[in-house]
Amino acid sequence: MTQRTSLLTGGAGFIGSHLAHKLLEKGNRVIVLDDLSTGKFSNIEELDRQYGPDGRFKFIFDTVLHERVVEDLVREADEIYHLASAVGVNLIMEEPVRTIETIVGGTHAVLRCAARYRRRTMIFSTSEVYGKSMDVPFREDGDRLEGATSRHRWAYACAKSLDEFLALAHWKQTRLPVIVVRLFNTAGPRQTGQYGMVIPSFVRRALTGAPLSVYGTGEQSRCFCHVSDVVEAIEALMGAEGATGEVFNIGSTQEITILDLARKIVALTKSSSPIELVPYESVYGADGFEDMQRRLPCIDKIGRAIGWKPRRSLDEIITDVAAEAK
Repeated sequence: MTQRTSLLTGGAGFIGSHLAHKLLEKGNRVIVLDDLSTGKFSNIEELDRQYGPDGRFKFIFDTVLHERVVEDLVREADEIYHLASAVGVNLIMEEPVRTIETIVGGTHAVLRCAARYRRRTMIFSTSEVYGKSMDVPFREDGDRLEGATSRHRWAYACAKSLDEFLALAHWKQTRLPVIVVRLFNTAGPRQTGQYGMVIPSFVRRALTGAPLSVYGTGEQSRCFCHVSDVVEAIEALMGAEGATGEVFNIGSTQEITILDLARKIVALTKSSSPIELVPYESVYGADGFEDMQRRLPCIDKIGRAIGWKPRRSLDEIITDVAAEAK
């Protein structure tokens, strides 16, 4: 069987590094393109050491916005996983221009090159695109409800929505084989709390006895999926017949409020950390912050396509994150 070459933009990030490892174990050759703005070389250092010498792993330090670089790598690849993106609520609120330009500009470059060389491409979107909709569980063909453009919080959702429109337009107009995946709160080892990711942030604070700050009332709920489960879904979808031109939710369906999540983390880590409620305004300023109250995916579609559902529990996620943090 001919060895496949997989290009991972943003492959030094949290999810990308886990995906790179799985593809290399499968026997693929992997090229990672990352500017390390949010990813870390330490996430892929072992892969470089283990697979680099025999040519099965290559790291390119550059940005996805450099289309000439992207084109050279796309030409070399058989399939593309476009993970490169601005990430995290904190970055979105602090640098909205960078958020929009990185997301939309990067995806435009990748899709244009993929269309030129007819490469199978996966575009990574987010549950954020559902906006403030309360029509849960969220279905891929459901309506979306986003906030006013004066609220920077929605810039990420709108940019990711445009990514999806662009990807599906390529499929409709040129039959470029594209797949869109919407991720719901992926968590696990290597995830940083630096950009507002709640589980690693809570775990690290709990391990040091520091207060866990829960924003708002804490009654907003989320569903957390282990990165290993997510990577299994991603890899299977890339090779699935009938997946092209489609959008798939990937996530857990087990909801928990953020306040209960904080309590669970304190209990599992045997921490003495207090839990405090913090108003959104004190964190994000007068610009205001609108939050989704629930993010519950319907995963029937991906179940029909590849028979996937999450296998690992929230307790396993917290335990794995805590083990790495220690």
